[in-house]
Amino acid sequence: MMETSLPEVSVILPILNEEQNLTNCISAILNQDYGGKIEVILALGPSKDKTNEIAKKLEITDSRIKLVENPSGQTAAGLNLAIAKSNYEIICRIDGHSEISKDYISRAIKIMQNTNAVNVGGLMHADSSQGLQRVIALAMRSKLGVGPSKFHTGGSAGESDTVYLGTFKKSALLNAGGFDERYVRAQDWELNYRLRKNGGLIWFDPQLIVTYRPRSSIIKLAKQYFQYGRWRRVVSRQYKETVNYRYLAPPFTLVATTISIVLSVIFNPIFIIPTLIYLILISIGSLVIGKSLFEKLLMPSVLLVMHLSWGLGFITSSKKLLKSS
Repeated sequence: MMETSLPEVSVILPILNEEQNLTNCISAILNQDYGGKIEVILALGPSKDKTNEIAKKLEITDSRIKLVENPSGQTAAGLNLAIAKSNYEIICRIDGHSEISKDYISRAIKIMQNTNAVNVGGLMHADSSQGLQRVIALAMRSKLGVGPSKFHTGGSAGESDTVYLGTFKKSALLNAGGFDERYVRAQDWELNYRLRKNGGLIWFDPQLIVTYRPRSSIIKLAKQYFQYGRWRRVVSRQYKETVNYRYLAPPFTLVATTISIVLSVIFNPIFIIPTLIYLILISIGSLVIGKSLFEKLLMPSVLLVMHLSWGLGFITSSKKLLKSS
């Protein structure tokens, strides 16, 4: 039975090439224990797999599901299209490669009401059951892999600069201008920055758990973290006051390692010591992060790819990335 006192929620998802995860993702949303009304809006990009076919079948099976075309396939554009089609006062953003816990929406609404936050979010729990994808998931949950960000590694509830995905007050989101469609990545962080500038509170709570399915290959992981790095540089250029050591660590590591190797080849092998120290630290950390022998052996490669791809993206990020819309 619907509780009329609870706010109505529009769940929005930008969808592209998610045939492996979409059904489970939508099932987790439709089976929420939330007592209020919800609608689910999928912004469908030009997928190259059977994602859109699956989405259309899901729409037929449940009247709460609505579809909107997102021709560009860009995340920010899809989110804005879904928001424009939404009917309700609360916007809950989910990704097609994620699954929310059964009480996610009810907890998010309760936290929002208790804190008066304009956006609440929780833990990005990277997870997989086997193989390389599990190794990547473990790396993404470690401070050695992603730094001390609370929405990756956990922490106490409280005010935050940004959160993973998020449940928004629609009025605050629209007042901030929605998602900036110039951003291919980092659009969540950039929006949360503007929400905070407008006086809004962003709230992190580890009880809000989203299971995230990471990339399943080294190449895909490298591309993902390269994009993370280059768009974090874009954010740093636009909002210079937001730069901190976490964002500078990967590019510094890449530069220092490269210089170390070059100097050791040209001048003296002793210059290789900084690179060796870095590799030793990565190896020791891998023994702690990995659970099985397979994970411990593969973890150094995963961590190196994450660090160096992010650093390369940051260093090579072009000023032309952020074009005027």
